[in-house]
Amino acid sequence: MKLVVLERNSVGLDVDMSCFEALGEVTYYPNTFTVEQVAERAKDADIIIANKAPINEASLKNIPNVKLVCELATGFDNCDLNYCKSRGIKVTNVKDYSTSMVAQLTITLALALVQKLAHYDQYVKSGAYSAQDRFSYFDVPFWELEGKTWGIVGMGNIGRRVAGIVSAFGAKVIFHSITGRSSVTEYEQVDKETLLRESDFLSLHCPLSDLSRNFIDAAALKQMKKTAVLINVARGPVVNNTDLYHALVDGEIMAAGLDVLEKEPLRPENPLSRLKDSNQIIITPHLGWGSVEARTRCVNEVYKNIQSFLSGVDRNVVNP
Repeated sequence: MKLVVLERNSVGLDVDMSCFEALGEVTYYPNTFTVEQVAERAKDADIIIANKAPINEASLKNIPNVKLVCELATGFDNCDLNYCKSRGIKVTNVKDYSTSMVAQLTITLALALVQKLAHYDQYVKSGAYSAQDRFSYFDVPFWELEGKTWGIVGMGNIGRRVAGIVSAFGAKVIFHSITGRSSVTEYEQVDKETLLRESDFLSLHCPLSDLSRNFIDAAALKQMKKTAVLINVARGPVVNNTDLYHALVDGEIMAAGLDVLEKEPLRPENPLSRLKDSNQIIITPHLGWGSVEARTRCVNEVYKNIQSFLSGVDRNVVNP
């Protein structure tokens, strides 16, 4: 078997990928961006391991031997599943490898924003705290999670983990199912209008689809509390970035924490790049999946997917 890893650097050079070498002849490429690169680099491959590289008819049409595409991720937006299925190419993803880290980041962003940590950290580091007479200082108000309402969009593994954590803080959890097919009964399910109107914190954990794209737009932001904190650790296009910029500038919501953006990395033309106040917005560089533990689990799960495929068993196949 010939395996091609198109984006070795995407999981970080600190994470070992040598496990794949037990499965066949492996060729690694640091990064792969274009259709042409995929077509050239994977031309002799039986198995392609990718993350964001374009996997579609244009890139695969002249690759005769490919039998399996493995995503180094949960998402598979980069892959044309129907085309792969028409060719008999199975596509697998990795599930639940980053739940702990994404939930942790969700809470970290929310707490940093609601507690105004950037403001108070800078106050101390500026020397102003050392120069004052009082032992304490709190010129900018901050709040507790206890007694607040935490809204969730997407009550999958990550959403449920977040719900459990914030419940332990004493927050009330409500959630909205975009598809309307959630079977979760532990928490109150509400319509979108109720979710927006009642949430003090609103965290997004849904996949990207036609239903979720621009789920948070200008109209939605106007329905939220002026004291609300929005957290997006789902997919960038779930939130309209331009509309969010105007909502923050106009004070329609208090703050936002984002680990994902409409286009990544952050582009100068994205108006959110103009906002520099970390008490109002924190943007992290899509690191919710990036703990050492999560990235190691991701590689190991891809290995198991390939191992199962070679044994004739489907595992995490997303285009059956």
